[in-house]
Amino acid sequence: MTDPAPNTFPFGQKIRWEPNSQWMADSNLQAFMDRHGIASYDDLLERSTSDIEWFWDAVMDDLGIEFYQDYSNIVDLSDGVEFPRWCVDGRMNIVHNLLDRWQETDVRDRIALSWEGEEGVVKTWTYAELHADVCRCANALKSLGLGIGDAVGLFMPMVPELAIAFLAIAKIGGIILPLFSGYGTSAVVTRLRDADARALFTADGSFRRGKPVPMKPIADEAAEQVATLEHIIVTSRCGLEDVPWTQGRDHWWHDLVPGQSAEAETMQTDAEDVVMVIYTSGTTGRPKGAVHTHCGFPIKAAQDLRHAMDLKPGDVLYWMSDMGWMMGPWLVFGSLLNAATMVFYDGGPDYPDVDRVWSIVERHRVTHLGVSPSLIRTLRAHGTAPIEKHDVSVLRAVGSTGSPWDPESWSWLFEKVLEGRKPILNYTGGTEVSGGIISASFFRPLKPCSFGGPIPGMDADVVDEAGKPVRGVVGELAIRKPWIGMTRGFWNDNKRYLETYWSRVKGMWIHGDFAAIDKDGLWYILGRSDDTIKVAGKRLGPAEVEAILNGHPDVRESAAIGVPHPVKDQEVVAFCVLAGGKSPDEALRSELVELVTAELGKPLKPRTVLFVEALPKTRNAKVMRRLIRSVYLDEPVGDVSSLEDSSALDAIRDAV
Repeated sequence: MTDPAPNTFPFGQKIRWEPNSQWMADSNLQAFMDRHGIASYDDLLERSTSDIEWFWDAVMDDLGIEFYQDYSNIVDLSDGVEFPRWCVDGRMNIVHNLLDRWQETDVRDRIALSWEGEEGVVKTWTYAELHADVCRCANALKSLGLGIGDAVGLFMPMVPELAIAFLAIAKIGGIILPLFSGYGTSAVVTRLRDADARALFTADGSFRRGKPVPMKPIADEAAEQVATLEHIIVTSRCGLEDVPWTQGRDHWWHDLVPGQSAEAETMQTDAEDVVMVIYTSGTTGRPKGAVHTHCGFPIKAAQDLRHAMDLKPGDVLYWMSDMGWMMGPWLVFGSLLNAATMVFYDGGPDYPDVDRVWSIVERHRVTHLGVSPSLIRTLRAHGTAPIEKHDVSVLRAVGSTGSPWDPESWSWLFEKVLEGRKPILNYTGGTEVSGGIISASFFRPLKPCSFGGPIPGMDADVVDEAGKPVRGVVGELAIRKPWIGMTRGFWNDNKRYLETYWSRVKGMWIHGDFAAIDKDGLWYILGRSDDTIKVAGKRLGPAEVEAILNGHPDVRESAAIGVPHPVKDQEVVAFCVLAGGKSPDEALRSELVELVTAELGKPLKPRTVLFVEALPKTRNAKVMRRLIRSVYLDEPVGDVSSLEDSSALDAIRDAV
């Protein structure tokens, strides 16, 4: 753990925002506390973690979750804290709660989905209209022989059909596999193959800064390598001509879906049946498939929005994300369970001009905007004129996630967009968490870059290597008790799940983030404590980059690291040891950069590839990426006693 000087960041910051007593009194959370006779926010936090059975049962009631068969017990810990079973014996399908139950209420006429395309097209779906289209899509899937337990991939831009397909898969009892729309072939193949996907939704292409980018060819290349894939359903997003086609396997959305019946049965599933496997990259091995159930991820997403962010029925939520990242499913589940409106935007956030985000806020009356600090760093460079062109006063708060803030960008957003009086709801957690561990809220003061603390129900702490609490210094973010959104393990790899989160301190989830709590009880996240690379909020495992490089005939082995970037937080830098007799040159460097870009997608293009004679490794052959990164950044390397050959660090220095 590190022990910074008391006035260095994050310590020594001053409070910039104080809670508004009227906003607190009118909040969802105050209503929840009043209903249960809880006197204060601190009392709620204590009870929510000391009595998790009471709390998550109360959350179910607060959200109005309906079951076909009630659960006998909210949680069963007989298999250990690592593998709790929730809503024991309960029967439910989350789509009933997202859409079906609203159809006999006034909510059916409320806007459920508001969509905008980069080219300026705007469309809306009421809860009734969205329900009908989801039924049509569900019937289309069933006509292809798909049903309970079948995995279906989503490799699409943020178009309305994506939300419809997402919900339809769950409605038939299938397993949703969200994929980042910018992935290249190998990244798509890895995930579809791991989950034995039977079908894939995709599009002919997507628009990026006014230009169509084909997607169907990537889907086709992936399909050739995934033996279980039987069907590809294609949305015509760009109207591209000469779209490659395989008869019998490929289906146009407009031919398959609209003609189906607008009524469809929602399949009854066990509460703990898998509804989604969403892949997240780690530092080693293949991507990890976080397993989520009908009563897990959706409930946690909705509770975070309801309690931490005070999303109310009729509010409008636009969280800038791709469906392949956790915040995409979180947006869908969380907004619909709270009878709110979700906004999808397909396109560049600064196209055709840098005011696009603020125009979306004004046009769709967005009350809750979710951004990444890296986006605000980009927009800040253009000053306040783009904001002043639009009425953004409807905003109640701006949420942020994806990477740590810098104080200057935080302050700019707070002062210029939120008028110095509305909160920045800093929020952090992860794919395996189903949402947030800690968050800012309407109940805690804020300093630049700070979090108010744990979300109700999250028994979080900052600890040292032994699992003991620390304050005023940097430690590890940890969780002591299970919560309903906790991943049910990794798809076909629970050993790795245990190693990732439960192996360092017995009985404690160690999340992999450096964190700190200051003297005023405010929390900070200071970056990953593992080797995961984050490019503009997108998590990338070094192993994925290395596998591609190592597949080149001229490369013997490689190591990838994340290095700071002023806007994107990090960029990839790769180091390659060449095969015998091969000489490094600029042509090979360019070829390797383009190889990684083609496989993983342009957003993940490496900054550079450097050539070295050897990689620093431990005696058991583990590549020490931490040391590589330290040498690259000219930082102290610390303890090198575990290195097999310390001269390998000199090879890195020579390359840099």
